[in-house]
Amino acid sequence: MDTTSPRTGDLEPIYSLSELAAHLGVPQQTLYDLRHRGRGPRGFRVGRELRFRAAEVRDWLAEMEAQDAVRQRPDTGR
Repeated sequence: MDTTSPRTGDLEPIYSLSELAAHLGVPQQTLYDLRHRGRGPRGFRVGRELRFRAAEVRDWLAEMEAQDAVRQRPDTGR
């Protein structure tokens, strides 16, 4: 049995920058700017193109939601 070649279905979805920007409804430049400030999703380059693993995007979105929830919590004055 050949275990060196990947099996179908082993790879998680990977998004291009344009796909991710379209999915989030933001300009591509927004993702570039967030990444430049260290606040964007982790990605990697394939040649000259940025790619993002679906799991990394989910983690990044969850982190952004958590940070937003903390910012929106009413100040109790304690």
